[in-house]
Amino acid sequence: MEKPLQLSFENGQIATAIYVQQITDLPQAVAAMGLPMARPSLVVIGGASRMSAADFLQIQRLFREILAPIAENLGAYVLDGGTDAGVMRLMGEARTQIGGKFALVGVAPASKVALPDCLEPSADATPLEPNHNYFVLVPGNNWGDESPWLAQLATVLANGAPSLTILINGGEITFEDAYQNVKAKRLVIVVGGSGRTADMITSALHGEKTDPRATELAKSGMIHYVNLFDSTAGFESLAAIMKSVLSTSK
Repeated sequence: MEKPLQLSFENGQIATAIYVQQITDLPQAVAAMGLPMARPSLVVIGGASRMSAADFLQIQRLFREILAPIAENLGAYVLDGGTDAGVMRLMGEARTQIGGKFALVGVAPASKVALPDCLEPSADATPLEPNHNYFVLVPGNNWGDESPWLAQLATVLANGAPSLTILINGGEITFEDAYQNVKAKRLVIVVGGSGRTADMITSALHGEKTDPRATELAKSGMIHYVNLFDSTAGFESLAAIMKSVLSTSK
């Protein structure tokens, strides 16, 4: 495992990043970055594609009014895929918009991302989201290779404190992210009505025939859903669940 390095983004944000080669090295990596363990941890998975303009604005509100403020108030870690797209961008922007100080940790395959100070990134490299303040860069040549690392890092950072996963929209990789979090015995809250994978899992929870992966996840007993799109009660319900789970001592 290499020593942490500092990344400088064009927006003035300075982030700490570390390359990790073995999943068993995550506790050592966390210590090297100076992150204290035993804090509530929130994992955000999914995407923000193929939404109507109105639904996208609703999801933006979710990050700005619920996810980021609750993480800030609880001093929680927030973990996601760390790239400048979809829910990861929304999480980073929400943290900045509320003036948040909580640690926002991106986990991504090192070979698939472009560091902000890299002079010649590969043509298919994806930029890191500039409002995150920590990155854990892991092995892998494909998107999705980071899924078990993301789930395990949340367990390491929580270290016995409560943790929770929020699933919004999402594509193929979101199924693997959800599976890994269920495998880690972490409750996954699906935002019903946000589209794609989230809606397939919601359908499975209602006993409807859908993607077999969604059906298997629904059988786990670790999936719950909240619909943000039928009334304002959805926001209140999700906030109540998050506070209840993440505030509970273990």
